[in-house]
Amino acid sequence: MSKILVIAEHLDGKLNSAVAKTVSAAAAIGGDIDVLVLAADPAAIAAEAAQIAGVGKVLTIANPANQHAVAQVQAPQIAKAAAGYSHVFGPSTTTGKDLMPAVAALLGVNQVSDLMAVDGAHTFKRPIYAGNAIITVEVPADQVVVATVRAASWPEAARGNSAPVEAISVDVALPAHTRFVGLAAGKSDRPDLQSAKRVVSGGRGVGSEENFKVIYQLADKLGAAVGASRAAVDAGYVPSDMQVGQTGKIIAPELYIAVGISGAIQHLTGIKDAGTIVAINKDGDAPIFEVADIGLVGDLFAILPELEAAL
Repeated sequence: MSKILVIAEHLDGKLNSAVAKTVSAAAAIGGDIDVLVLAADPAAIAAEAAQIAGVGKVLTIANPANQHAVAQVQAPQIAKAAAGYSHVFGPSTTTGKDLMPAVAALLGVNQVSDLMAVDGAHTFKRPIYAGNAIITVEVPADQVVVATVRAASWPEAARGNSAPVEAISVDVALPAHTRFVGLAAGKSDRPDLQSAKRVVSGGRGVGSEENFKVIYQLADKLGAAVGASRAAVDAGYVPSDMQVGQTGKIIAPELYIAVGISGAIQHLTGIKDAGTIVAINKDGDAPIFEVADIGLVGDLFAILPELEAAL
């Protein structure tokens, strides 16, 4: 029977919602699921993780060195704690993509990236070629499976569990060649782009940084996060952390509204798992309409104020 260890990603004492999605992927394999929390003071985070349905127990490693998520510091601890587990999963976030390859290297195995479907305990599907093709990957049955889970492809596991929390210690020398210096992060009152249920994105058709206020206004009416196409980012309308697509953020909101976005394949890769896609564009032949559930052809500067008024 599989024994799966899910790494808990967290920031400022809050568990990342991608962890519950990673648990869903683990549940698709079956077997025992444990969550590992590494922090200076893991109590609150562990209590949150213990509520996720399907989790058998939550393991904690308390160490001042775990105050910040530094992959080179956490990976040796995870590799040691993973003894006896058949699978080690982490979310395919910016942090997970940094951490999990280091864990795989220490365990001497290849990593499975962006796991999006489970065919068996050692057989998985993942996207390649910007999501244009899906490849089946089979891991040798005698190896530990280390994988990052594509959060956009999995639902959040339900809450309501009360798994026991157990503190553990690992005897491992932590490296000193990498250290945390500081974290620079943008502040916003809007929902986080990667976990938001609703997202409004603007593209080159918005025209300017100043014009982007119509996108923000609609998003605020909907309680939505704000994203952008690469064209809008490259044009300087918005910062790069708002970019959605192959080279930006991969998201799966319940509602995605694309305004003035033509729909290049790189952008569509980032929204393919969205629930309902709404496209607003003056070009009726724009590729975005091929994937949109609802399409509206017209001038966004006339349509958005009307939508706002209706809302």
